[in-house]
Amino acid sequence: MPVVRDLRVLLRLTNFRRLLAVRLLSQCADGVYQVALATYVVFSPEKQTTPAAIASAMAVLLLPYSLVGPFAGVLLDRWQRRQVFLYGNLLRAVLAGGTALLILASVPDWLFYASALSVTAVNRFVLAGLSASLPRVVDGDRLVMANSLSPTAGTLAATAGGGLAFAVRIVAADSDAAVVLLGAVLYLLSALASLRMTRELLGPDVDTAQPQLGTTLTSTVRGLWSGIRHLSERRAAARALGAITVARFCYGSLTVIVLMLSRYAWTTSEREGLALLGLAVALSGAGYFTAAVLTPVAVERLGAGGWMAVCAGSAAILEPTLGLPFAPSTIMVAAFVLGLTTQATKIATDTVVQKTVEDAYRGRVFSVYDMLFNVAFVAAAGVASLMLPPDGRSAALTIMVALLYAVSASILTRWKRKGAMP
Repeated sequence: MPVVRDLRVLLRLTNFRRLLAVRLLSQCADGVYQVALATYVVFSPEKQTTPAAIASAMAVLLLPYSLVGPFAGVLLDRWQRRQVFLYGNLLRAVLAGGTALLILASVPDWLFYASALSVTAVNRFVLAGLSASLPRVVDGDRLVMANSLSPTAGTLAATAGGGLAFAVRIVAADSDAAVVLLGAVLYLLSALASLRMTRELLGPDVDTAQPQLGTTLTSTVRGLWSGIRHLSERRAAARALGAITVARFCYGSLTVIVLMLSRYAWTTSEREGLALLGLAVALSGAGYFTAAVLTPVAVERLGAGGWMAVCAGSAAILEPTLGLPFAPSTIMVAAFVLGLTTQATKIATDTVVQKTVEDAYRGRVFSVYDMLFNVAFVAAAGVASLMLPPDGRSAALTIMVALLYAVSASILTRWKRKGAMP
């Protein structure tokens, strides 16, 4: 089977395996940390969670540092990426430990969010750096397969981390602090794993000395504009980013629906609600894995744009069919389907961006990518907060998402026919 054979070849590449290990440990820690935050904000018995509260939490944790994401990209194109993984994960380990102490101290919510926001800030550097580093450890012929395996494996690691967090929370007497401490340990292990690679391996190829702070700030603004201008000249990459932004908005809207259904509509028990949410996350992760298997073959036959159109079209049909009953059984199937289509779109987008954007700009472009990814999710939560009733059942929001998928599929199909997408 070609996919299995290519996977075996890819995993025999030493430096790819080492970069993958950093990703797996880092994103597993992300999964643990995110579940700890979600259960603290959404499922704490003393909190009456609303869609607006979820949207506010997402905005506090994602939006501010997503807006400065492109600035991180400029620095990524100047700093050695291996060092970003080392010091970034060490810093996150310390910050996560501090968050655990704040949970134990029952501090005001704003102080808790400030601590969590700091962890999220560092995450912007690490995730963008991982994507920008991938072409340095694999050749161009296997880049599609690498994009299928690496980000998807990272997402699966985050899903596994989420499952581990649920288990630890139950064993540790519902302690969110214990879960956060587990995330801190995993961040530390990811930092140590990065030491298996040389400082220069992941680039970028920059010969100039590190500028001083004032020079860096000025250069950051200029570099950001240069990166955006470079992206505007790479229309295929810009179109792919537009498609994944729409897909992410749709996925974010449905995530809030599932959170509210798990919290209020399907059960009155906190533990049962967490179990249902955990099952939805696991099935979505299975969809990510399926996307990793299908996407290389699909892109080879249909092209990246054609495959993204198929994913959007499939979601446009299946999302309302499975979602409108608002029943646990159909929502769980929808979680798998949307996990598959969203991740498949992301893999195709990663490949288009990496193949059409020059290495010197890749960190900046992936930071813009990261910004769009998170802003779309926060925007989705904001829209959901305006449309969702307390129990999460909203036919209007479900249909709106289906229409967005349909429009995206139509535009992608037109671009593909005109040769505007690879």
